[in-house]
Amino acid sequence: MTVATTTPAFCQGIQHFGEDWPNFKEYGKEAAIAPGQTAIASPSDKTAVYQTLLAADALRYLTLQTTASKESGHPGGFASIADAIAALIMLGYKNLTTEVGHHAPGFYSTMFLDRSLEDMGIHTVADLGERFREMHGLLGHLSGQIPGLLSPAGPLGQGQHFAMAGAKLYPDTLFPVTIGDGGLGEPYIMSSFGHFNTAYPQRTNFLPILVWNGYSQEHHSMVSLKTNEEMIAYWKGNGFSEVILINAKDYDDANQAGEYIDSTNFSFNKRLEFTQAILEAVDKAAKSALNGTLTVLIVKQLKGAGVHKRGAQSHNLYPGDSLNKDYIVDALKARALSPEAWQLVRTNFERAGGSPAAKHVVTETEASVPDLGELPLTEYPVGGDKKVATTAMGELVVHVGKKDPNFVVTNADGNAASGINNINVGLKIIHPTTDDTYFQAPQGQVYEPLSEDACAGLAVAQALFGARTLWCSYESFAVNGLPIWQTVTQAMAELRRPTPSTITLFTAGALEQGRNGWTHQRPEIENYFAAMMRNGNIFPLFPCDANSIQACYEWALSTKNKGITITASKSPLPIFTTLEQTRQGLQEGGIILHDSEGTKKVVFAVIGDMTLGPVFDAASQLEKEGFGVRIVSVINPRRLYRPSDVAWESCAQADGNFLDDAGFDRIFGGDALIGVSGGTSAMLEPVILRSTTPRDIFAWKRGETTASAGQLMAFNGLTADALTQRAAALLA
Repeated sequence: MTVATTTPAFCQGIQHFGEDWPNFKEYGKEAAIAPGQTAIASPSDKTAVYQTLLAADALRYLTLQTTASKESGHPGGFASIADAIAALIMLGYKNLTTEVGHHAPGFYSTMFLDRSLEDMGIHTVADLGERFREMHGLLGHLSGQIPGLLSPAGPLGQGQHFAMAGAKLYPDTLFPVTIGDGGLGEPYIMSSFGHFNTAYPQRTNFLPILVWNGYSQEHHSMVSLKTNEEMIAYWKGNGFSEVILINAKDYDDANQAGEYIDSTNFSFNKRLEFTQAILEAVDKAAKSALNGTLTVLIVKQLKGAGVHKRGAQSHNLYPGDSLNKDYIVDALKARALSPEAWQLVRTNFERAGGSPAAKHVVTETEASVPDLGELPLTEYPVGGDKKVATTAMGELVVHVGKKDPNFVVTNADGNAASGINNINVGLKIIHPTTDDTYFQAPQGQVYEPLSEDACAGLAVAQALFGARTLWCSYESFAVNGLPIWQTVTQAMAELRRPTPSTITLFTAGALEQGRNGWTHQRPEIENYFAAMMRNGNIFPLFPCDANSIQACYEWALSTKNKGITITASKSPLPIFTTLEQTRQGLQEGGIILHDSEGTKKVVFAVIGDMTLGPVFDAASQLEKEGFGVRIVSVINPRRLYRPSDVAWESCAQADGNFLDDAGFDRIFGGDALIGVSGGTSAMLEPVILRSTTPRDIFAWKRGETTASAGQLMAFNGLTADALTQRAAALLA
């Protein structure tokens, strides 16, 4: 390794330097982005083209060296799009998102070159390698905690949501999103683009960039056989008016075989020609997207272009793929730049956009949200007329929307079917067709595509970007939106700024779906949330009535960086509590609804609202036999864990409130305990863990077609007689 005496300090750790490129004295004497400017002057300027090519190779070099430093990671996919990323930066666009988590080392390299990573103590190339794939460092896949990066990326098919949320909230800013041709096989990408464009046709300032490199992780991509014409037709058929395709093969002068070509094998002049074409295409696509046209840029170039291997073999590094491996060394030497060239790239990247991304992209500061004022809470009298909990919450949701124009409610199954048609009436369904019959209008705040992923995606992405949202769903069908919801809640747990919690309302639970049958009876989803409670920032809430749900939503609106699920019925049910009781229950985990004395006492810990019916009936039977009964509505089970059970301390906006032992004994202490849930038993884990009395659980088993909720509960063993018999046995 030869290091010049003028080597910039940030280059410490670079394994191989190269010589100055041809004509460097002419095109490298000063940075293409002039002092005080935020972008190159013209995409066809020869100096700008030359230095964009330098930047592309710098990105390839850093991506490969960084991954090889840990003998793991994914260099190949990003290598095929490095030219376009370099062009975006040189043109001043830094609000970058991606659907491809495997491109993480390339995006880290981009943020390193523009100095954003200095905010986390990464100052040199050596630091970059040392912190890659290490705890409290640079995650193997993208994370929202990395300075300058807008959003996480791990599971495929999710990144487009962040670009569209950004476009909705910041209409004058471009949000490019790279999409792999492997990830294009995910069913959600195109459908979510279509839904969003139908609802928000004026928001075209997101720019999909298809990384069409012919390969996925371990084989040829499923779209590798499409012709250029077919690929263009595919995007046009999905509503994109402007489809711009740059094909490396059109510039090949090295007689490479196949449809997918490596531009780094071109002659130097052809490489410059290809780079200019990329720059001009990116410039055209960006301006098109910003000016109201739904636009996509497609870059067709072989996977692994310019790194250690080509095709799917370039996707991953494996143990042994070290900085000393021959083909790693050869690839690094081929991409090596001179110290002067490295400084030029650093200067351009730092100036691009006006400053390092960490200083100005939209997610680097806490977004302001309007003051909601006093919520219009309605307190129904305890023991009075039955009320629909979801409808009561709907009134508060309308208030939020009226106060906050960025607020959006999403629902794939329909608000009217969930007992919250009042939300449609008050905020209107977003649709290009105005129709008062269905409360729809182009300027509404209710997003209702028939896609859980599209609903969850827009809601959670907007929350991550700093705005309030509510995702509503039938409990049975929410599972298709959970992958993106979990991705964002995990990102929120490590975010470097406060952001509104992502809040959901799940209704039409299994017990309400008797006649619809088991296809609509899937409370097993609660197991997912129960497991996530241990993450530290996940709070499943189970209000017991129409007063309780209002207090739950009131609390959720006050929180930051949490994932909060509210599960409630859409049927008229009794009023058991006051607002204040639920406020206390949110802090203590549960509310005592009934407490009687007797020879011995059984405590029923109940999750849900409809399940309270057979429990109260069982209490009457047990009290006739001389037993005492306490009925506790478990509102916030996360509070019932022990602090050591939950990874709360490492969460942003950490919430370390747990019910202490004295409080637990006060609420749940007795001679026996029975947990009852119309959903899964896992939600009762914290109660069962801490109780020291004889105990048991009654919970959901399996769905069936029934004429009533009572019949469905009986099918699952949730009857007053069964509860009475088991309680008596435990107390014997």
